[in-house]
Amino acid sequence: MPELPEVEVTRRGIAPALTGQRVTKVIMRVPALRYPLPENLHGMLRGQRLVAVSRRGKYLLLDFGKGHLLIHLGMSGSLRLVPARLAAEKHDHVDLVFNVEGGKLALRLRDPRRFGAMLWLPQDAPAHPLLAVLGIEPLTDEFNAEWLSNELAGLAAAIKPTLMDSHRVVGIGNIYASESLFRAGIDPRTAAGRVSPKRLQRLEAAIKATLAAAIDAGGSSLRDFIHSDGSSGYFQQQYFVYGRSGEPCRVCGRPIRELRQGQRATFFCATCQR
Repeated sequence: MPELPEVEVTRRGIAPALTGQRVTKVIMRVPALRYPLPENLHGMLRGQRLVAVSRRGKYLLLDFGKGHLLIHLGMSGSLRLVPARLAAEKHDHVDLVFNVEGGKLALRLRDPRRFGAMLWLPQDAPAHPLLAVLGIEPLTDEFNAEWLSNELAGLAAAIKPTLMDSHRVVGIGNIYASESLFRAGIDPRTAAGRVSPKRLQRLEAAIKATLAAAIDAGGSSLRDFIHSDGSSGYFQQQYFVYGRSGEPCRVCGRPIRELRQGQRATFFCATCQR
């Protein structure tokens, strides 16, 4: 599933090309993804100028002034910028066609599993039920050791699944939780409320560094995810622990271990993470 870095990379690929451009056509080839697609989206968006492209957690928000188009990539979705004349393939479900210098450009949503979403939000976007429940953004100044200390105080749940709770903090999925905890030297099984203030400072820095490095590397290309230009990310080449069960730790050489937490695989080094 595309996580925060992959969605941010997609946002950065889309925004420079389409911000300020007008929609000429909306093509919907299926009636629904995870939810029904907005009715008469072509009529609502035709002639409208894209004001901005932002991200909230793993959601993209296309601001058209009079409302926002919310997009979630689901388990296998991707957004690509392609020539509007390029023939659609089997899993290419929606095109937003823009007038740009040199011709027409389509923002094409591909979603093989059709578990993504595209919704029209005519009112205040942050108040929408899908967004209102989201926690703090980890790449902001507000996300810091003090916030972590207050949020995690007294929690008996393990730190790794706690970091993955989007109601507390958004965008730290399975990959980036495992990698961040390794960088911070924290055992993923540690009770969240028992992580010391010193380690929380390391954890804050590790989370921000891990996500920033993943964004710089173009994200992690797993399964069907590709960038808006069709290229792949390569952060997976930098993994310290994720998906490396039994392989030697890149720091101490001991085998990377794997366990299950909340029905998700967790990877860690028992020597470096104590």
